[in-house]
Amino acid sequence: MEKPYIIKQISIFSENRPGRLAAIAGALRDAEINIFAFSIAEANGFGVVRALVDRPEDAHRRLTDLGFRVSFTEVIGIRMRDEPGGLSEIASVLGDLGVNIEYAYAYSGRDGAILIVRVDRIEDAIRQILDRGGELLKTPSSR
Repeated sequence: MEKPYIIKQISIFSENRPGRLAAIAGALRDAEINIFAFSIAEANGFGVVRALVDRPEDAHRRLTDLGFRVSFTEVIGIRMRDEPGGLSEIASVLGDLGVNIEYAYAYSGRDGAILIVRVDRIEDAIRQILDRGGELLKTPSSR
């Protein structure tokens, strides 16, 4: 399957202490890498910063050089209605197909609401969303 809808997310693992997010954000700023969306999760004194950036390979290299542990994860971005029921529609489509949402985060901006999801069967999720008339974000290289 062609992969114009699979987005390469970076995940940065770091101690959960003051200044760590500032160091990550500052490193990306200095490299002129734009952050489109991010989330932070905490577990046992460590944090995981998940981010969508305009140049994921450069971000990975820059942060790794600074001593951060960084990995890539494939996610999809689903455009959803920015009104009550928008999330319910997307979750139902994936749930009806038996696709498990491992984690998700969302943002709402001037272009509408976007749900970023990590799922266990990404190709099935893409096909099902598109078959039902849904709109997915395209990777920067596919635009």
